[in-house]
Amino acid sequence: MKLLSDENLSHRLANALADIYPGSVQLRDCGLRGATDEDVWRYAKENDFVIVSKDSDFSQRSSLRGAPPKVIWLRVGNCTTARADFVLRNATAMLNAFESGKEACLVLKYPREQ
Repeated sequence: MKLLSDENLSHRLANALADIYPGSVQLRDCGLRGATDEDVWRYAKENDFVIVSKDSDFSQRSSLRGAPPKVIWLRVGNCTTARADFVLRNATAMLNAFESGKEACLVLKYPREQ
């Protein structure tokens, strides 16, 4: 599985996840900086990417259109790359839900600190 990180996520995240998810990139790496959501959706679909975003836009689009592409919606609030990276690194079991082919969107929520 390769991830396409939205502009709202640091390009460093895609680099950090390349070992776990080979071929992962950020929009700017694909020449898609400033692209419309429709252009990003089409690119992900045509190139077999899973879109990763902190915005609800792609989650909503996934609900309307289904997959492909699949979407990971990070509900982590304002955070450092390390926090988003933590969520993704600990989501392997949940990402396996995509293998069934039934799930179009996966919502990952960072637990509240106690």
